[in-house]
Amino acid sequence: MEEFSQEMLHLGKKAKDASRILATLTTKEKNVALEAMASSLELDAENIIKANQKDIETAREKGLAEPLIERLTLNKERIQGMVNGIRKVASLPDPLSVTDEEWVNDNGLRIGRRRVPLGVIGIIYESRPNVTADASALSLKSGNATILRGGSEAINSNLAIAQALQTGLSKTHVPKEAIQVLSSTDRKYSNELMRMTDYVDTLIPRGGQGLIQAVKNNSLVPVIETASGNSHLYIENTADIKMAADILFNAKTQRPSVCNAIETLIIDEQIAEIELENFLQPLKEAGVEIRGDRKTKELVQDILEATEEDYHEEFLALILAVKVVKGYKEAIEHIAKYSTHHSEAIVTKDYQKAQDFLNDVDSAAVYVNASTRFTDGEVFGFGGEIGISTQKLHARGPMGLEALTSYKYVIQGKGQIRE
Repeated sequence: MEEFSQEMLHLGKKAKDASRILATLTTKEKNVALEAMASSLELDAENIIKANQKDIETAREKGLAEPLIERLTLNKERIQGMVNGIRKVASLPDPLSVTDEEWVNDNGLRIGRRRVPLGVIGIIYESRPNVTADASALSLKSGNATILRGGSEAINSNLAIAQALQTGLSKTHVPKEAIQVLSSTDRKYSNELMRMTDYVDTLIPRGGQGLIQAVKNNSLVPVIETASGNSHLYIENTADIKMAADILFNAKTQRPSVCNAIETLIIDEQIAEIELENFLQPLKEAGVEIRGDRKTKELVQDILEATEEDYHEEFLALILAVKVVKGYKEAIEHIAKYSTHHSEAIVTKDYQKAQDFLNDVDSAAVYVNASTRFTDGEVFGFGGEIGISTQKLHARGPMGLEALTSYKYVIQGKGQIRE
């Protein structure tokens, strides 16, 4: 039998008890709880910012890279965004209030498929303290309790946010143990969380590839993988030049530290020979470091040579790898080889190429003539997300409320027996 610390056993039991209560709550009771969480977070903004400053100071002392510090940073606007996100979740339809399908079989049995919560969701994440609020709200609205284990770089921020959320819950019928954050970042606790199959129903890792692989390889609890975002933009030779330039600039620079920013530009040789330098110059002026293949270096001055590792890399920074290809087939082959199956985009005027791209690219979000920066639960209308799944089982893409549920069959009869 697995041995667990008393702290983890306590958290697990409390979460399991809370999940049973959450599964029975009405939509109104959950929405009241979400509003209480949002109001408490709003009132406690100053304390949360002070806690976040401690994390930022520690991060700078440790030499954390600026893109990671940017993801870590909270201010009044970002906290208000978290508050608004919780209220948006409250306004969404309850995923547990519907029966997906219902039919009567040959035996006269009325069979329905009804949505149910997953139970207790464990979330292991890095850097971004807004995950604490987003994940808590989505879990609660879908009837799930959650145990959160954030990274050491955001421990003070995460605990302050969780305290505010629990304060809000304490004024409602929802047990505050519906949301729990591990107070220690000692790795042994996350290792225990991965083995607590009696208490945790699903584990969701959010962070870099190292974290995700560690959870996948070591967890006994079922894992929903949210992989890194090595995303691509392919400019096909019929592309509208201005549209392509605008999408490229936005997809790389609007917020380079997030997983839906592109890391590689793929461009057809025919258009590259005319326009590649014009495409890349605004990026250079914005501070983007360009790493290109041999053909790119022939066409554009003052760039670095791309290595094999660069095409595999999720930079999360102002760095862009560039690959010039001879046509559509080579572009698709490049994406298939290097993609993490997050988000890919094509810019083209060719209708058939656009439809082929949508069919041929095996990623969670595939775009035609739009920036990959839109891969986001809130943008998709889900009221936020608990992660962006790049696997195919259970959930894929931005995971909103429905992705945090399963289903059961409910069967109503009139005394039927099977012969």
